[in-house]
Amino acid sequence: MISQTDLAAMLCSRLCHDMLSPVGALANGLELLADEQDPQMRARCMELLEQSAKISTDKLKFFRLAFGAAGGFGEAIPIEEAKSVIDALASDAKRVEVNWAIVEPSLPKPAVKVLLNLAQIALDALVRGGTLDIGAERRDGAVEIVARARGDRIAFDETIGRALQGDLAEAEITSRTAAAHMISVLAEEMEGGLQYKLGDGALVLGAVLPEPEGMIG
Repeated sequence: MISQTDLAAMLCSRLCHDMLSPVGALANGLELLADEQDPQMRARCMELLEQSAKISTDKLKFFRLAFGAAGGFGEAIPIEEAKSVIDALASDAKRVEVNWAIVEPSLPKPAVKVLLNLAQIALDALVRGGTLDIGAERRDGAVEIVARARGDRIAFDETIGRALQGDLAEAEITSRTAAAHMISVLAEEMEGGLQYKLGDGALVLGAVLPEPEGMIG
């Protein structure tokens, strides 16, 4: 099994990769703003800076809940927190409609971590836009989660799917598959499981996670 330090390093690489573009745009925008004298161009630079700052903030909020300890919350996280970060990322991605089917006011931290990562994987697959459906419910002492991407083109590397199901060899785990591997390990620790199905115009990602002791009922 891959060491915890190697997995942490890969997750950090993933974070740095995802943050490089919006933070780089901020730096470039500031450089242009310092040299630009035309009022219209300066206004355009400010718009780009605001957009890049929003994307950076949205990604950091996602990383905090999806990869981090989510400090400040108890054992459960309000669903509204998960909704807000995914809706923001979908808004940044453009041309993606998000539909939610969750009646629970909150879910255990591990379930929210899995939900966010599955939603992110599904969102990444919608390279030409489409619909992202996200659902979760408590049933028989477990949390069932589903994220479904539907669009004209689904771009999905099935190596990520194998990582979700725990079928990926250690040598194949990279920063690209580290998040999927992380939630696969999390699901295994909870005696649950993850699965995926890639079809014509649709990608379905699912999880069943037994509730932590003390949170059932």
